[in-house]
Amino acid sequence: MALFRGINSLSVDSKGRLAMPAKYRQQLLELGSGHMVLTIDRDRCLLLYPLPVWEEIECKLIQLSSTNPRARALKRLLLGHAEECGLDASGRILLPAPLREFANLAKQVVLVGQGNKFEIWNEQAWNAWRDALLASTNDGGEPLPDLDTLAF
Repeated sequence: MALFRGINSLSVDSKGRLAMPAKYRQQLLELGSGHMVLTIDRDRCLLLYPLPVWEEIECKLIQLSSTNPRARALKRLLLGHAEECGLDASGRILLPAPLREFANLAKQVVLVGQGNKFEIWNEQAWNAWRDALLASTNDGGEPLPDLDTLAF
């Protein structure tokens, strides 16, 4: 199983394409022949999954209750906005316009590895989110979830 980690500052071209960093391309080709799925996240970023990983998540989502309002809402957001994409010959993916608009992705974006997936953020939104999180944990408030159980 591929493990995606790290933060990469990238540019989106005028056609809405994003060049995946070379260090991830082989993993993406091996994992799902370069096929991926993009969807939205409630933090106003995009989630990018290799297709095999997405298919596992999709199966779990489909099994959620259609009578539970929260489950229905989650399915509508994640499945309803899901778009397949793939690496082109130059290692780029096309970010569909509606998804770019949702996440306010313009020229500068940040690709954030999350283990089994990536997050794609507007660079300014990512910096603001990160800085707010770091400020909130430096003031004696609640620590980040479960960090107190990890040994570094």
